[in-house]
Amino acid sequence: MKYSSVVFIALLIPTLCIQDRASCKKRYYFDWLKLCPAFNLLELSNWQFSRATLCDELPCIEQKDGFIGVKNGITYSVVDPVPLNKDVKLIAVSDDVLANILDLDPNKASEFSSFVEFSSGNYVLPSSTPMAHRYGGHQFGSWAGQLGDGRAVLLGEYINRNGARWELQLKGSGKTPYSRHGDGRAVLRSSVREFLASEAMYYLGVPTSRAASLVVSQDKVWRDQFYDGHPNKERIAVVLRLAQSWFRIGSLELLTINGEFDLLRKTVDFVRYRHFYNSYGYEDEYENFFAGVVRKTAEMIAKWQSVGFAHGVCNTDNFSLLAITIDYGPFGFMEEYNPKLIPNTSDDEGRYSYENQPDVGYFNLDKLRRALAPLINEKRSLKILKEYSSIFTQKFHEEFRHKLGLMGQRPHDVSLIEELLKMMSETKADFTMTFRRLSELTLNEQNDPEFIKKHWALNDLSRHKNWKEWLERYHKRLLHNGEGDNDTKRQKRMKSTWKIPIQYIRQDKILV
Repeated sequence: MKYSSVVFIALLIPTLCIQDRASCKKRYYFDWLKLCPAFNLLELSNWQFSRATLCDELPCIEQKDGFIGVKNGITYSVVDPVPLNKDVKLIAVSDDVLANILDLDPNKASEFSSFVEFSSGNYVLPSSTPMAHRYGGHQFGSWAGQLGDGRAVLLGEYINRNGARWELQLKGSGKTPYSRHGDGRAVLRSSVREFLASEAMYYLGVPTSRAASLVVSQDKVWRDQFYDGHPNKERIAVVLRLAQSWFRIGSLELLTINGEFDLLRKTVDFVRYRHFYNSYGYEDEYENFFAGVVRKTAEMIAKWQSVGFAHGVCNTDNFSLLAITIDYGPFGFMEEYNPKLIPNTSDDEGRYSYENQPDVGYFNLDKLRRALAPLINEKRSLKILKEYSSIFTQKFHEEFRHKLGLMGQRPHDVSLIEELLKMMSETKADFTMTFRRLSELTLNEQNDPEFIKKHWALNDLSRHKNWKEWLERYHKRLLHNGEGDNDTKRQKRMKSTWKIPIQYIRQDKILV
């Protein structure tokens, strides 16, 4: 097939040797990459979901013929994606996701119409059991009751050649029992943003869901983009996205609030057996699970802050139990440094502003703590939750040390970081480019005012009354990195902070 002229994105990393899952198990071999025979990447015709479905582990109900009220006691509703009808085209794929997570040959997958049919929801593989997840959530601080996958369908679980489990989900694939008054569709505008953001976040080192592909159709739905009473017809798009689990804090909240305690225990056991097998310092299995979620969530939000990311809708139904970034909606990446950044135009009170995200993380984890009350002693759960702030703070400072090219820890690092952010806020300095330009200044050039003037991102910042004093402190701190450090090594350490998406670049990719 020929690619649409809209946009094609292929994210490339070095090709890895693909192993035969049938004859090679990672746990059996120390040097398994060398001992196992390689085999070619798969075509979709030879690819299938895991034989054991999620419905074998958790309760499901079939609701393919008409949507009735969803009863308690189930985790999933089995439904089919709603097909698209008009001129469905593949416009974006992630080579990395296809090859290194799904074991699919990106070239063959994207060249055949069968992959387009599969990734749009028009064709359901025989090995698939499509389903929508039932969950609840606190939205903007208030309990919203039962919610669920209103425009997403989970196709199934795939176990790749590394033994890693991935759940594949179509976003925008039509109505489900949880759509309420919605049409279950997503449009091109929001779908391009999700595709780009999730892949960008992965390469920035932030825990996130992934995006495998994006298709668009000439089928259209009404959308009021600016919520000003002037809706327009927009093209429908579908994102094939992946996560190792799509369970959320709201998945457990609903069960406890409804008194579904047996299903609560069963769900927690399911998640922790699969994803929380490491020790987080607690012998009790449920305490250890909660401690793991607390730690991972604190570290995820510290990562958000370090790349200037504001999620926009940090409801408990949008917070993953695995502490990965999911449900990219009205998010934003910071341009000028503004801690009060509110990317969501519906967030009138700024509840989910950039600067409030750490506190919101605590709020959401407290809701999880309450959901786990039937399984964990209250005093113990409060003790675990109190660890959140120190974990976040430690990770936050670690990330910003990295952004500044600092090695190790020194007593005055925190004040150095805080003073820089304060100056950036007061001068409206560009968040990403400030750190990039600082990485380009050699130790000898840092005291040269003429050189600094050539770097536009530092112009406003350099006029701050505390700039010279701060730069001197920064210079001295870099000298404490040790004799083994130099400008080249420091620039290499800081380079990962350079490429952060910004709004106008993302919008430029959306051609309609």
